[in-house]
Amino acid sequence: MIMMKRLLEAMSMSVAGVLAIVTPVLANAPAGEGAPDYSGITWLYYVMIGGILLYGVYDTFLKKS
Repeated sequence: MIMMKRLLEAMSMSVAGVLAIVTPVLANAPAGEGAPDYSGITWLYYVMIGGILLYGVYDTFLKKS
């Protein structure tokens, strides 16, 4: 059980590190002429909301208290 907890912690830290590097790139994608393109920041919000929902599922169903 302790091994699974350490694996989950390592995976979550890895994902957090990748998101910290990737998010500025996604948020600062210029579109050129015309209306601004918000697709980069939209995907950033989708990823953040997905992470929060996944943590909620983990906390509710998978975590042993």
